[in-house]
Amino acid sequence: MPNTLEKVFAVDHPAARGHFVGNPIIPGAVLLDEVLQAVTAGSNCAQSGGAGCVIRSAKFLRPVRPGDTVFIRWDVSPDGETKFECLLQEQPVLTGALKLGNR
Repeated sequence: MPNTLEKVFAVDHPAARGHFVGNPIIPGAVLLDEVLQAVTAGSNCAQSGGAGCVIRSAKFLRPVRPGDTVFIRWDVSPDGETKFECLLQEQPVLTGALKLGNR
């Protein structure tokens, strides 16, 4: 996958405070939002606030914790179909596909 972005989640990330007490993780919605921001940056989806972008699939494979660094990788086909993955220490934590709008 040719596009890559590194994302470091702060040790004191606010979303992890109550998710879960004593065993904090970064919520899947936050992780998926980071993917969407990375993939749609500069696209029509980003300019329209995400309108027209459709998440086709998302599979969460293992937790991401505050302080972790993930690598978001994605590949966009000419028709806007996008496959993505998030890796933590070279292990997938999230995989999926989405369709960018207006393509």
